[in-house]
Amino acid sequence: MVNCKKSSDSSTPTTTTGDVDITSVVQAKFGNTITNAVTVSTSGSSIIIKSDGRPNHKSPYWGASNANYEAFQSGHGANPSLIGVQNYTMTIPAKPAAASTHEATSLFAIGMALNGVPIFNDQEGPSTTLDVGKISSLDKAGAHPAQSSDYHYHVTDYDGTYTTNDDAKLVGFLRDGFPIYGRKDKDGTYPSNLDAYNGHTGATTEFPNGIYHYHTRNENYLNTGYYILKSGSYYGTKGTFTQ
Repeated sequence: MVNCKKSSDSSTPTTTTGDVDITSVVQAKFGNTITNAVTVSTSGSSIIIKSDGRPNHKSPYWGASNANYEAFQSGHGANPSLIGVQNYTMTIPAKPAAASTHEATSLFAIGMALNGVPIFNDQEGPSTTLDVGKISSLDKAGAHPAQSSDYHYHVTDYDGTYTTNDDAKLVGFLRDGFPIYGRKDKDGTYPSNLDAYNGHTGATTEFPNGIYHYHTRNENYLNTGYYILKSGSYYGTKGTFTQ
């Protein structure tokens, strides 16, 4: 595997973006775990998140000799790579705001989950969308590593144990600084006013006064039981992501 965009309606949020500071939430939600290290710092109006990219949960991609190894689910099989240590740095705005021009997400990392693992969109290569064959290489968490051993999420997991599924969990933050949540709103309902970027402005558990946020796509992708985390364009202006 190498490298590694449908929305609800097109209503536009009426609440102004750029006035919500996400720093305290980012600092509280990212952090050290058993198997990976995530650090958060600030510089001026930016937040800097660093991670070694390894998940804090079981996967067959740890390799059979690792204590966090688990076998593949039925019908799935490994690609040639295993999880490796990375050196990621994602820089996002402390007060994310809507962009005047909405850039399409592209290959490689478009954000970071709370455990420090990169979030990818629904593209597996240049002009190559995830298909059933490629999905068969995903583990229960909806992830796999690419050739450089960079483990990453494309989709939700089966039951919400690892990232999210049929819930309102905070998954992480995209490169434009806006948070991404599961398929449901805080009140347990599926949002009906999502815009072209699969987001809207409203209250969440972490931001009770409201913030623009993305939702996981509420579509059983290719009837696989997985749901695409993010496709299409960013709502805000993306920050940097390096390794």
